Amino acid sequence: MAEFGLAALWLAASMALLQMVSGLAALTAGENGKGGILADLVIPAAAAQGALCAAAFASLIYLFLVTDLSVLLVANNSHLDKPMIFKLAGTWGNHEGSMLLWVTILAISGAAIALFEKRLDRETLRATLTVQAVLALGFFAFLLFTSNPFARLFPVPQAGAGLNPLLQDIGLAFHPPTLYFGYVGLSVAFSFAVAALLTGKIGPAFARAMRPWVLLAWIFLTLGITAGSYWAYYELGWGGYWFWDPVENASLMPWLAATALLHSVGVLAVRDALRAWTVMLALIAFAMSMAGTFLVRSGILTSVHAFAVDPGRGAFILALLLIYVGGSFLLFALRIASVTQGKTFRLFSREGAIVGNNILLSTILGIVLIGTLYPILAEALGDKISVGPPYFNKAAVPIALLMMLLLIFGPMLRWRKDDGIGLQRLLLLPIVAAISGMVIAAVIKPDAGVFVIITLGLSSGLAVGAFLPLFGRKLTRTPLTIWGMVTAHFGLAIAAAGMASEAGYSSERLAAMDVGDVERIAGWRVKLNNVEPVVGENWTALEGQMIAGRGNDVSEMRPQSRNFVSPETQTTEAALLTRWDGQLYAVIAPAGEGSIKPWQVRLWWKPWVTFIWLGGVIIALGGALALLGRMLRGVKFRRPGPVDERFAA
Repeated sequence: MAEFGLAALWLAASMALLQMVSGLAALTAGENGKGGILADLVIPAAAAQGALCAAAFASLIYLFLVTDLSVLLVANNSHLDKPMIFKLAGTWGNHEGSMLLWVTILAISGAAIALFEKRLDRETLRATLTVQAVLALGFFAFLLFTSNPFARLFPVPQAGAGLNPLLQDIGLAFHPPTLYFGYVGLSVAFSFAVAALLTGKIGPAFARAMRPWVLLAWIFLTLGITAGSYWAYYELGWGGYWFWDPVENASLMPWLAATALLHSVGVLAVRDALRAWTVMLALIAFAMSMAGTFLVRSGILTSVHAFAVDPGRGAFILALLLIYVGGSFLLFALRIASVTQGKTFRLFSREGAIVGNNILLSTILGIVLIGTLYPILAEALGDKISVGPPYFNKAAVPIALLMMLLLIFGPMLRWRKDDGIGLQRLLLLPIVAAISGMVIAAVIKPDAGVFVIITLGLSSGLAVGAFLPLFGRKLTRTPLTIWGMVTAHFGLAIAAAGMASEAGYSSERLAAMDVGDVERIAGWRVKLNNVEPVVGENWTALEGQMIAGRGNDVSEMRPQSRNFVSPETQTTEAALLTRWDGQLYAVIAPAGEGSIKPWQVRLWWKPWVTFIWLGGVIIALGGALALLGRMLRGVKFRRPGPVDERFAA
């Protein structure tokens, strides 16, 4: 099976080469030229490449499921006694397997474009597939020459090294694939943008073809970041959901660029504006996904999220990054002057608000990029510098608050120009909600912090304002695209409220405890009843048996300190007690030498912290509704009567 997978991978690479050559022949022939038989092979080659890549990845899944320890990758990342779900996750929970997944998604996406894309003219479609082939060839070369996932091992080990215990979690089984779907979706948008530059056809048709891929990528990136945040929260035992780790930033940066691109490509598709800006954002979004790939796989970062590999592989990825990103921006510089201007609009308009939103998102992206790369560059020059949460929070949070303010009234503006008449009446309710939210937040805890109070107020205003685009509509006949926008903006308000509450209102208690001891935190009484050894499928643990009570609400909590044998690792498993107003979080570990009592227990009470991940899911749901609405765009919605133009889709 390993040889079959490797053969399929080589054949897929050959199809990518054929796809690129035939695409170049088609481009040379031009829109009206035939280009010969070779030019007609672009679409069949793309379809064959997708099928062969899928076969290669399926064979790798099989090797992991049966734990074929004669394959080096399986021996290094799996174990005979590992649960089946983590054997499956081991397929992509490593460098080689994750890169094969990346290439497989890229190839299948190219096949989907070749077979089902009907909105593009033939020349632009062929150009898009040509760019896809160039991208795929680089990653095929990386896999086949530096990171072969099917390499054999002799002698065959008895059991296997096992997967990193921190990654043996159901959340992490699905977190990486969702991010990869997002990254590859951005690579498809990149291919559309470069193809449009090559053909000079940058307009609504190009934007309508690219928009579903951007939306799909944004949905998966949102879900991937949300899942990764929750995993870090409960698995690492630090009590936080985001640490501004460089690899966390590597996933955030493409999301920020994709969010800006999503709004911009919508304007181009519907209003034929922001042509150059949309193309540039597509290039930037892919550049951020490539930068994230380099950071994770180059070995220059030490992180629980990173694949620490040899510098040779890092140099290979850096070369691909420079070729793809540098080449695309050079093409942008050479061709953008020939792009005709789209339709104009006034600053005070829906388009103007979207441009303002994009500028703020791009500013946050720049802040995160600088904070992530500067320590790396400084270390390369011999200086050790640490950039942590204080920098990111102080620099990015004020800009994020401005963006929330813009989101409250931006969707209320008319397209192209707005005179502001009637806007005050529409915004009265969110303004009252925002002021009330700030007052309540300040009364509850005056020293919570200015940013916390302002964020809670703006979250209240946005939660109300998000629904204003439904005003004047019959809800059962409102297009799903409008529901998607409303839902996503409401989800952002929920997530921001959760972040602010966690930052300003959390309580923490660290105590040395013995069996029978009781600790109090934020109205909760937590008693340590016992500590007993427990055994799992591939681990042993010391489990604390706690009783937590608040009034008549009494529940059991069981935090663990786990030990894995293969590989030998100790982890902390937090116990979470979720209530409507927050979460009680508990971890336990043996106390250090010199402690009077044997157990160290850390407790947190985090009001409304679950809103962070609930908001993330709601945001992704909004994207899914918008995508479904685009898919059903042929369905006609009858309106009950005239609707204010500011609410038109």
